[in-house]
This record gives sequence, structure tokens and C-alpha cells, in this order.
Amino acid sequence: MDDAGREPAVFVPARPPAALRPYVTRYLGYREHASRPLRRRQAPADAVALILGFHPLALSGPAVGAGSAAAFVGGLSDTWVLTEFTGPQAGVQVDLTPLGMFTVLGGRPVAGGAVPALDDSVLAALPGRLAELPTWSARFALVTGVLAGRLLDGRARRPAPEVAHAWGRLHRTRGAVTVRALAAETGWSRRHLQDRFGTQIWLTPRTAGRVLRFAGAARLVGGSTTSLAEVAAACGYADQPHLSREFRALAGTTPSAYRREWEFPFVHDTAAGPVQDRAP
Repeated sequence: MDDAGREPAVFVPARPPAALRPYVTRYLGYREHASRPLRRRQAPADAVALILGFHPLALSGPAVGAGSAAAFVGGLSDTWVLTEFTGPQAGVQVDLTPLGMFTVLGGRPVAGGAVPALDDSVLAALPGRLAELPTWSARFALVTGVLAGRLLDGRARRPAPEVAHAWGRLHRTRGAVTVRALAAETGWSRRHLQDRFGTQIWLTPRTAGRVLRFAGAARLVGGSTTSLAEVAAACGYADQPHLSREFRALAGTTPSAYRREWEFPFVHDTAAGPVQDRAP
């Protein structure tokens, strides 16, 4: 156990099947334990997290207020969320594109920044089913089956092709494309594009571009020793003060403080074999 009262954590990543990868980017099995409260800052990211947890997690932040949930979905967001727990935490995190989440939820919108409990009966029942399975691979297989039933169903409701195109352009350029250009490419008016994009992606195109640029910067700040000036330049910010202002606005902290807080909270479980595959 470390100084923070944590036992070594386990992190088990997995790639979804090829047919799901346009919609699902990663599975992550996790297991950890904290003997006293452990708080983490979840900054805006470029993916949507479907959390299928086995234990409640306290949630708080500007857009979510305060509450707790074990299973929930975090919509694409332009603000931060604080999570906190004491005791055990385990479950499966599914990282989806916003387009994938739109289809998984059957077209139901999730406001940017919201962290709603799952009101979908099939998804809400998944954590209990997952907890009963003996291995991570069995858990990932169950998740795959449920998601494939929705994502590969030809009758499923999907985002408009114009919205999918706009999101793809924003994602590829890390937000470096104007709404005017996106509207011209889709053949829609700017207002119509913003309305439809906001309904299906949960943020306006401009805000989504801002989040995409920030997400790239946050990865560099938290996961490398690159200087903040270099991060600002690499991610398209005017200068380091501009980067700092965006961190305060979107993550509620400074880049330096974010780097100090940041940790890779899991230990990779990479060895092959039945023992390493065994779930808690």
C-alpha cells in the first residue's frame, strides 16, 4: 500500500472487435482500493466514457452538482468533473466516439458535461452481469455482444451524415477548422449545422473544436515532460498564458497543477495467462 492508502491497482486494456472500432475506441477493465478518500480530476476529453462500475463513485463539478453513481455515461464536455471514492473500485470503462454513443443510447441526448445515471434497462443491468464473470476477457465479450447488438443493427438510429462529417473533420484537425467551412462542406447553413450538431454531439462545433484542442494539450501536459511553452505551440495556442487560461476554464486548474496532480492510476497487467486474466 502506498502513502495515499492505495493498494496496487490493475488496469486491463483491450481493443474492441474491428467491426466496432468506428464507434468504440477502447475497453478498460480496472480494479483498485483506497483506504482513505481518493479524489481525481477528470478533465474534458475527446471521447465519451460509459462507466460500468461495481461500486458507487462520488461525482461533483460545475455542470453536475454533487451526487454518486456506479454506472453512468459522461457526455462530451467542456468542463471538469471530480471523482472520489474510499474502499474498492472495479468495473469496465468503455470509450466511445460521440457518434457511437448517440447510437448506443438510441438517439437520446446527453447534455455536455452531464454525467447521468443509466436509465437504459439493458445497460443498467450490465454491471451486475459483468461482476459475476470470472475473467476480464469474458467481461469484454459480454460488453461486445451488447454493443454490437445496437451499433451493428441496420435499424439503429444514427447521427446525420453531415454531423458525422463535421465531427470527423474537427477530430482530425483537433478543432482547426471553422464552422463556416464545415457548413460549406455539408451544404447546411451554419445555424442548422450548429443546431443538429449540438443535438447529436452535445456541444456546438466551435466548442467541440475547443475541447479537442484542449484534450490534446492535456495529454501532453499530463503524460510527458514537454515544457508548457512547447505544449502551447504544438497544440495551436497563441502562447503559454493562452494555454493556462484554457486550463483554468476547462479543467479548473493550472497546467502546472494539473501535471502535479496527474498520475497514471493503474498498473498494467500485461502478462498472458489465466491468472492475469482472472477478474476480482
